[in-house]
Amino acid sequence: MRTSYQLRRLKPILAQIKQEASKLQSLSEQALREKTSLLKRAFNQGQSLDNLLPQAFALAREVIFRQRALYLYDVQLLGAIVLHQGNIAEMKTGEGKTLTAVLPLYLHALTGKRTFLITPNAYLAQRDAAEVAPIFDFLGITLGVAVWEGEKAPDAQKKRAIYQADVVYTTSSQLGFDYLMDNLADRQANKFFPSLDYAIIDEADTVLLDMVQTPLIISGAPRVQSNLYQMADQFVSTLDDRGIYYHAGKKEVWLTEIGIKEAERFFNIEHLYAPAYFDLVRHLMLALKAHYLYLKQKDYLVKNEEIKLIDQQTGRLLTGTKLQGGLHQALEVKEQLPPSPELRTVATITYQNLFLLFEQLAGMTGTGKTAEGEFLEVYQMAVVSIPTHRPVQRRDLPDRIYPSLTEKIGAVLSLVQACHKKGQPVLLVTGSLTMSQLYSNLLLSQGLAHTLLNAKSGAREAEIIAGAGAYGAITIATQMAGRGTDIILEAGVRELGGLAVIATERFANERIDLQIRGRAGRQGDPGFSQFFVSLEDDLLEEYGNKRQLKKWRQSGGNKRYRSLYRLVKEAQAKSDKLGQLQRANALAFDKSIKFQRDLVYHQRDALLREDQLQLDLEQLVEQALHRLFQSENLSEQVVERYILDHVSYRFQSLPSHLDLQDKMALKAYTQQLIRDKIEQKQRYLGQDFAVFLRLASLKALDEAWIEEVDYLQQLRLVLSGVSASQTNPLFDYHQQAHQAYLKMQERVQDYLLTYLCLSEVEKTSNGRLIIYFG
Repeated sequence: MRTSYQLRRLKPILAQIKQEASKLQSLSEQALREKTSLLKRAFNQGQSLDNLLPQAFALAREVIFRQRALYLYDVQLLGAIVLHQGNIAEMKTGEGKTLTAVLPLYLHALTGKRTFLITPNAYLAQRDAAEVAPIFDFLGITLGVAVWEGEKAPDAQKKRAIYQADVVYTTSSQLGFDYLMDNLADRQANKFFPSLDYAIIDEADTVLLDMVQTPLIISGAPRVQSNLYQMADQFVSTLDDRGIYYHAGKKEVWLTEIGIKEAERFFNIEHLYAPAYFDLVRHLMLALKAHYLYLKQKDYLVKNEEIKLIDQQTGRLLTGTKLQGGLHQALEVKEQLPPSPELRTVATITYQNLFLLFEQLAGMTGTGKTAEGEFLEVYQMAVVSIPTHRPVQRRDLPDRIYPSLTEKIGAVLSLVQACHKKGQPVLLVTGSLTMSQLYSNLLLSQGLAHTLLNAKSGAREAEIIAGAGAYGAITIATQMAGRGTDIILEAGVRELGGLAVIATERFANERIDLQIRGRAGRQGDPGFSQFFVSLEDDLLEEYGNKRQLKKWRQSGGNKRYRSLYRLVKEAQAKSDKLGQLQRANALAFDKSIKFQRDLVYHQRDALLREDQLQLDLEQLVEQALHRLFQSENLSEQVVERYILDHVSYRFQSLPSHLDLQDKMALKAYTQQLIRDKIEQKQRYLGQDFAVFLRLASLKALDEAWIEEVDYLQQLRLVLSGVSASQTNPLFDYHQQAHQAYLKMQERVQDYLLTYLCLSEVEKTSNGRLIIYFG
């Protein structure tokens, strides 16, 4: 078995750690504190981290024991070795991942490079950092917490100080947004982001798989509001025949050939996908998604005349969060609300490409083995299953399958009542906020007191989940709520059978099911897990074999359990496969923008460094004017308009002596106007002209890049609507993205020329430059 082979390879390293540990037990605290300096010196003198691992791990283990009176188990040491080697340690709930991570974090911090622990949410980052802070302090390792959720973000100087700590605890979203913000800095002094050297990702499957469908986006100025939202919504509202006018999957929807013809008839146009109708197609795709992919009460609520999104991981309402790219506005129009301003995308990155920036990546999770192929393919990380310290006592019972949702709900309530009657705590796990509320209402009607997990903060959520092991407790939660928090059984509960985990449905993939099962059975505790399924569940409605389901219904329910169970597992496998394909598709589409983003960010960094700017102004003017004067539609009005827009607001008209038919003369005249404007600024600014030139170049690059990012976001949405055609949307996207990038480079030159000529520049008495960009 591969896992056994992987663990056998680690056993000699484990023996070395334990051998080193025996040497440390008699040392004084002062002697232990001095060890970090010795290890750093050994690394700087050429020792590898692999060679230093036994000493470093043994030292960290001894410090943890003295600080916390906890001596790490062998299985935790094995997990720590896996993390150091850049793989994913699959460790079950309650096995002590928080302290396990301290060892590889400490080892990598010895290098002086940046070392991170990345969690899915702010609560976990702050909680875990507070727990390990005394340990790192004893070891002489500085600890930073890069989390400012719900509070004002610190300035660049304070962020830089936090990120320069030896070890940084943060969240995946905070890290991503800070990366994007750092690459919007207008000067070197405002740069704060560190190098991305080594990171451990906690709840790795959540962060690296479940969260990656939604890219990180920073929004800027609003677009001009369009009435196309209403027109597109009116059209989509007429499409009542699924499969004829449109196809809708779990995450994508597109018009069929008949639907395209209907759109052309509705809008009285000849060819829907002609370039002139780019914006119309974008709004049609938004309206289709709003109507057929986003369900009221499941994906969002309408509250106080606003669209409130529902977190599909936890079931909580997402306050202050909006869908991007115009989708939120499409939902508002669908619900007959006035559309809010649509903001342009200023910067974006997917989680996949964010984490691929790290020199070395590792992860830990309770459920990763089933997705090992994807982890290997995308992140080059194997999943190593670490055995539990104590044997698992939890009983995983066979699914109970029912023909209808009503029958299933009745059976779920009966089991909850039976457990509660004897005082056995119950964790009732649902697939949505709506179903959580339904079960809550039903329990209330039966007089059963319970806790409904609908907390608005991670801390409160963790508190509720932590109390789920109390005598007689009934806790209702969605599938991902409170992840990362152990459920500890109250005294006497073990004798009652431990925690009962009752899941009201099978979920989108086997990993989620395993996460739910893992709520019970912590550190050898007793307990059981029971899944309930109906043939009317969303999973089977969306992914089930329609022919087999029809046969079963026609048979009057006379089917063997094994065939029904296989039907459920096949639907789940189909759902999981689709999720994998969507993540792969997102990564494939993002290749173009990643390539462009890397080039632009490299250009920005060069502009921010004073010794890097090399710009041939004559060539800049020549290239910009070449594009103008090679136009076949060149006229006196076109040239005058160009001069007004790019060179001088005070320009009135071309001189009468110029031969307007002589393009070379017109070009020479325009060139001289530009030279005069630039030379005027050079004389006024003197040595400060280089500063002005750098800032103008940066402004031009940023403006063109913002337009490019925003266009690529829209382009992807538009091309998602041509899946029914014979073209390859991915190929078309990369081809058009390349052309767009070439045009962006031209826009950079045009913007720079405009800023050089039209900007107003002032020098204050203390020599500070004030620039008003034209």
